[in-house]
Amino acid sequence: MMLNAVLLTLPALGIGAWYWARGKRKRSRNSISNKLNKDYLIGLNYLLNEQPDKAVDVFIKTLEVDSDTVETHLALGNLFRRRGEVDRAIRIHQNLIARPNLPKTNRIHALMALGQDYMRAGVLDRAEKLFLEVIESGEFVNESYQYLLDVYQQERDWHEAIQIAQRLEMAMGRSMQQHIAHYYCELAQEARIKVSKEQAYRYLKKAQAADRFCARAFLLLGEWEAAHGNYKQAIKAYKRVVELQTELLPEVIAAMVQCYEQLGWEGDLINYLYECLRRHPTISVIIILSERIQQWRGPQAAIDFTVQQLKEHPSVKGLKRLMEIELQLAQPDNKNPLELLKDITTQLLENKPKYRCEHCGYAGKVLYWLCPSCKFWSTTMPIHGLEGE
Repeated sequence: MMLNAVLLTLPALGIGAWYWARGKRKRSRNSISNKLNKDYLIGLNYLLNEQPDKAVDVFIKTLEVDSDTVETHLALGNLFRRRGEVDRAIRIHQNLIARPNLPKTNRIHALMALGQDYMRAGVLDRAEKLFLEVIESGEFVNESYQYLLDVYQQERDWHEAIQIAQRLEMAMGRSMQQHIAHYYCELAQEARIKVSKEQAYRYLKKAQAADRFCARAFLLLGEWEAAHGNYKQAIKAYKRVVELQTELLPEVIAAMVQCYEQLGWEGDLINYLYECLRRHPTISVIIILSERIQQWRGPQAAIDFTVQQLKEHPSVKGLKRLMEIELQLAQPDNKNPLELLKDITTQLLENKPKYRCEHCGYAGKVLYWLCPSCKFWSTTMPIHGLEGE
């Protein structure tokens, strides 16, 4: 009878033990969850009170409690990077990567994030290694290629940039030939200074082969041909620039005038200037024609021409040119007001940007083929309108 009672009691004891163990595990999880929630509240409080270093300490500490918080830490690190607090972002992402049991997918995410941190910090060699490691993993290949391209552009490693651009073109199926043409132009400029003009010309040929619409390649060709006294070839190259990108006419028109003058082709020059005025009216062309008219027919004819053009194409630069001619004809008593207006106009023009990126709106006084702001190629052009061309 005693044995039967014991046997009957064992199942009940087993079930009770199972419920007790289950309850213990549940209480343990709740305890960890409560601690995790408490730690996160403490970390958020530090952030709200602008104590980011203490917040980082707390969040890294919670990572040791539960690996399910990895996504939160990645987001937090990215937030610090966007705020410009790169050191803190690096610390968080490095801590993630250092975890031996971190799942592969999370590790790749952390490597990508850390690579972006190093890029933001300007530590490009470390960023390069991280993106190459990500590519070897087979994950985020296209994104890593994009970041590597940015790294090589910043490092001015144009050979590597060409290779990455070619791989990116194959991987994504979209043309990178415009980028590659610019990389060859960069190599051409470097080769002309450091290697030889022959090598520079070879790179220019490669740029033209990569992108036959690359105006920059023809602009460089025109400059170099003119420098070597090959004025006919220079004019041909400059005209090609205008054909490809009309907006660049102000960049080449003065150089073209010099080439025509060196050849003694005054008549051809005037015909070309009037053709430009008809097809692509810019203040640079108007000013050059105004100067020529003044030489042939005198100041008054130049004034009449300039006034007529300003009515059709208002421009501060044109107004300055008009005041310069008027000063030559003005009586001494009337010169002071004109000189004052001319000085004010000159200062106004000096303080205004000459170029603007058509993609992001970045403006400056230098023609950047690669926009410093948005990192787009061939989007910066001379400003047109009242205060420009």
